[in-house]
Amino acid sequence: MKILNYRTAVAAALAMFCALAVSCGSPQAGKGHNGGEEAVLKDREQADDSKNPFRKKKDSGSAQDFAENFDSFAQAHDAFTTTLARKEKDNNPIPAPPDGLFDLIHYPSKVGDLAAYISCDPEDGQKHPLIIWVVGGWGNGIDDFPWVYPEWEDDQTGSAFWQAGLLAMYPSFRGGSGNPGYYEALFGEVDDILSAYEYAASLPYVDPDRIYLGGHSTGGTRALLASEYTDKFRAVFCFGAVDEIKYHNNTQFTFDTGREEEYIMRSPIHWLSNVKSPTYLIEGSEGNSQNLKRILEASQNDSIHGFIIPDADHFSVLAPVTRLLAQKTLADTGTRPNISVTQEELEEAMAQAPAIPNPVMSSRSIEELGLNFSCPYVWEIMPEEDSHLTLYSRYEGDNAWDMSVLYLSSYQPEEDTYLEGLAEYLSQYNYDTESVTINGHPALDASTMLQSDDGENFYQRYVAVENGSVGVDFTFVVHESYQEEAEIIFQAIIDSISFH
Repeated sequence: MKILNYRTAVAAALAMFCALAVSCGSPQAGKGHNGGEEAVLKDREQADDSKNPFRKKKDSGSAQDFAENFDSFAQAHDAFTTTLARKEKDNNPIPAPPDGLFDLIHYPSKVGDLAAYISCDPEDGQKHPLIIWVVGGWGNGIDDFPWVYPEWEDDQTGSAFWQAGLLAMYPSFRGGSGNPGYYEALFGEVDDILSAYEYAASLPYVDPDRIYLGGHSTGGTRALLASEYTDKFRAVFCFGAVDEIKYHNNTQFTFDTGREEEYIMRSPIHWLSNVKSPTYLIEGSEGNSQNLKRILEASQNDSIHGFIIPDADHFSVLAPVTRLLAQKTLADTGTRPNISVTQEELEEAMAQAPAIPNPVMSSRSIEELGLNFSCPYVWEIMPEEDSHLTLYSRYEGDNAWDMSVLYLSSYQPEEDTYLEGLAEYLSQYNYDTESVTINGHPALDASTMLQSDDGENFYQRYVAVENGSVGVDFTFVVHESYQEEAEIIFQAIIDSISFH
C-alpha cells in the first residue's frame, strides 16, 4: 500500500471524491430473477390417448367437472404427466450466502437434488419455526435476492420473517441454477415445494409442526397450489396469487398450451375445496384483486381467508404485511394454528411508517495489512491505482446501501503525533474532528460536507486508524439525501475494524 503523510492522505481523499461519479455510474449487475435459454423440442412425445385418462375426460364438461373426477388435487396432480413444449433451464451460478446467517444446501426431490438457502442452525438445542418463501417471477433459481435492499414499496425478499427471528428457507426449483429437470411453469414446482418441506422437517433444529409457506405473485400461486396439495404447512401466506394460470405471463409457459388439462392442473380456482391449512390470500386493490375476488366468490372453504387492501398494488402490500405476519407467526405457539388476521390490522400495518432494516454484513480481510472489517454483503472490493481499494454495491438502487462508496488506503505514520497533526490540518478544511479509539487502536474520526461541481452536496466521513507502524484510511462518501441511513452502515463498519 502507498505510504502517505497526512497532507497527501487528505488530497487523495478529495481526489477520490471527484471520482465518485465515475464509480457510481459504472455498469453493475442488475437485480432480477434467473432466466433460461429457450430450447424448442424437435421431437415431442405424443401421449397415448388410449392410456391417458385426462384425454378421455377432456370433453366431459366444464373444468370443474373435470376436477371432480378426482378425490383430491393431490390425486389428480400425481396421476397427471405434463407435456413440455419447450425444455428450458439455466445454469446461473449461486452466490455464497452470508456467513453465519444462511447455508447453501441441496434438498432431494423427484428430479434430483435442488439448491436452497436455509437458515443456519442456531445451535441452542431448540426446535424453531421456519418459513419457506417462494419469490415471484418465473426463474427457478436462487441468487442474492434475499439480502438486497428491501424497498418499502416493493419488498419481495420475504426478509421480514428472518429479520424478526424466524428461520427461513429459499428453495430453487427444477431447471434453475443448474438443477436437474426443466421449468414446468407451476406443475413440477409444486412437487419441489413439498420436497423442500420434507427436507426442512428433517432438520433437528426445525419444528416440523411449525413450518409455514409464503410466496408472492407467481410464488404466491405456487404456494396456493401447494396448500391445495397438502395440509402439512402450519399456515400459508399467498400474495398476489391468480385464480387461473392464464392470467400469468403466457410467454413463460413451457407446457403444451393446446391441452386444456395443462391449464386446469396449474389453476388454483379448480381445487379450492382441498385447502386444509389456514391459507391467507392478500392483494392490493390496484393489483390482481379481480383474481382474488373470483377465488373468494368460488370458495366455500373456511380455511381460505382473503383480504384486499385498498389503495395498494401488487407490490406495496409486501413490506408492511409481511412484518405483521412475521410477528403473528412468532406468536403462533399453540398445539394448533392460532393465527388471526383482520382487515383492520392489515390496514393499520399499511399505515405504518416505512422501516428498512440494517444490511446483512459480511466479513472481509486485507491480508497484507492484517486488517479485518465487515461491510454490507452486496458490496464488492475493487482494486484501484496506487493500491487503493474501492468498495461499493454491485447494484444501483436508489438507497443508502447501494449508493454509498468506501475508499480504503494505507499509510505509515511519520511520528507519534501524526493523528494530532492530521486533525489540525482537517480542521482547516471545515472537518469536524474527534480523537477516538477503535477496538483499542488510536484513531481519528472526521466528517464534512463536500460540494460537487454541479452543486450537489456529498457527506464524507474520514476515519484513520493506526496499528503500530501501519495506518489505514477509511473514506466514506454518500449523497446528503442518504446521510442518515448511511451513517448507520458507516458506524457498523467502523465498529468492526480489527487487526490480526
